[in-house]
Amino acid sequence: MSSTILDAPSPKQTLAAAVVVVGLHALTVAALVAMKAPEKPVEAKIQTPPIEIELVTLPQKEPVAVEEEEAPKVQPAPPKPKAAPIVKAQPKPIKEPVIKEKPLKATPPKKAAPPKKVIEKQPDIIKTEAPKTPATEPKVDTQAADEQRKAEERRRAEERRIREQEQQKAEQEARDRAAAQEAERLAAEKAAKEKAAKEKAVKEAAEAAAQAKAKAAASNTPVNFTASNADWASPPRLSFPKRAARNAQSGDTFNVVLVLRVNKQGGIDSVRVSQPSGNPSVDKAAQRQVRSGKFTPFTQNGVPVVGNVTLTVSYAVP
Repeated sequence: MSSTILDAPSPKQTLAAAVVVVGLHALTVAALVAMKAPEKPVEAKIQTPPIEIELVTLPQKEPVAVEEEEAPKVQPAPPKPKAAPIVKAQPKPIKEPVIKEKPLKATPPKKAAPPKKVIEKQPDIIKTEAPKTPATEPKVDTQAADEQRKAEERRRAEERRIREQEQQKAEQEARDRAAAQEAERLAAEKAAKEKAAKEKAVKEAAEAAAQAKAKAAASNTPVNFTASNADWASPPRLSFPKRAARNAQSGDTFNVVLVLRVNKQGGIDSVRVSQPSGNPSVDKAAQRQVRSGKFTPFTQNGVPVVGNVTLTVSYAVP
């Protein structure tokens, strides 16, 4: 009973040991907070290390102010209150609980491991968008818009009508020009044909006349004609001769038949008695008086010819 009491540590020693342990922990925590951790922490083999608690304070994220876009000014809509920027709640630092342990044996303090490097994180940028003001539709005068639309439709219809009229007019003018050109062409062809036919007829007539003239000139053979075929150009003046009245009685009639040679110009070249009247004075007077006349030239196949005309001349004694 007494030996057990003697082996137990005294209260002073226990209190001193506790104070030492707490002080060591406090120094360790302070060193860890003050120092930065290395980029590559080196793991060290710790034999029964004491419990180490590291206090890390997270950086507060401050909202970044973003320039607000100007919304289109629309009247008369009243401006709405701007939305408050969203701010992340700041985390509270975690307090490390202090754990008291009763060490079995006091161990010499070891070198503290280099504290880990704390990587500072960039605060997240929170973009705050300006509240979009709904664009108010402007009031439109529907009646004015309808009238404008109708006026535009009328204008387009009028333009279309004018274009169609101009197109129809152009087409009609083109048809008229084509018809006029065709008529001119046909008229020119007809005139050319008529001219050619006329020239041909004139040429043929001239050739025929020339041939007939040549034949007539080459041949002066007289052609016999009757008195009914003869046409006086200027008839002769016939009167009973006074010489023949001495041997005749009043009321007697003398008929003499004459044969006249008429040249190609219608003149009388010669007169002969074919059948006498019985009175030589009458026959001679008839031959002389007939020569004073002239015939229209006799023609055969359109060619003047020499003709023989048998003509009976009658005289009545006064």
